[in-house]
Amino acid sequence: MTAPLAHRIDALGVAHPPAPGARIVSLVPSITELLCDLGLAHLLVGRTGFCIHPADTVAAIPKVGGTKDVNLEKIRKLAPTHVIVNIDENEKPTADALAAFVPHLVVTHPLGPRDNLALARLMGGIFGVEEAAECWCADFEAEYAALKQERAGPPRTVLYCIWQDPWMSVSSDTYIARMLAELGWSLPALPDSARYPRFAWSEELVGQLDAVLLSTEPYRFTEAHADALEKQLGIPVFLVDGEMMSWYGSRALAGLRYLRQLRAMLEG
Repeated sequence: MTAPLAHRIDALGVAHPPAPGARIVSLVPSITELLCDLGLAHLLVGRTGFCIHPADTVAAIPKVGGTKDVNLEKIRKLAPTHVIVNIDENEKPTADALAAFVPHLVVTHPLGPRDNLALARLMGGIFGVEEAAECWCADFEAEYAALKQERAGPPRTVLYCIWQDPWMSVSSDTYIARMLAELGWSLPALPDSARYPRFAWSEELVGQLDAVLLSTEPYRFTEAHADALEKQLGIPVFLVDGEMMSWYGSRALAGLRYLRQLRAMLEG
């Protein structure tokens, strides 16, 4: 049975025909994991070096560079029918170059947690695993309902840090911010209006905050960083799993459970 057309339309509005026998290169780590979880690992002929989950499965899939520094010649030699890219993670010039020789460029752009439902159905609809995708979506809906059924705490303002030297955070127009919003948490206003704004610590900034969250990626913050910063600022500082907060696809399902733990940690 062919998946509905609506399930095969990507982020640019391109409708992709069903391709159950595709040769796929994934340039998006979280989607590589999702494809494997949907039973499509055997169709993957290439991945980035950052596609690390599930480790045992992806070890056998050839690497084609990183998410930003893609080796186009390696991809060309793999002769994929489909390359999966993401608007935030991959460069547009790379996508344009790939479109010149790859039959199907599947563009993704999840903006918030619930966009993972459409993402799973897109992968399932194109690559012939609609039933597996619907099972995944049912699991996601159950976890989302469990999150929403819990009693919400008071609104919180938290600063989510992704880098130091210089210190950097995330704007409200990010997947991470929308994950935090599921808990009723918001980000402080920062002078820098960039998507990933730089900031300096000040009494005014700290005075707005209920807590600081240090992400384990892309900067590898540790508990030692959190302990030192908490002593410096005098407010709660927590180390958070960056994959759970920023990876969509498979990790988003675990991410909903993680949000419940994060709420308990801050409210506790």
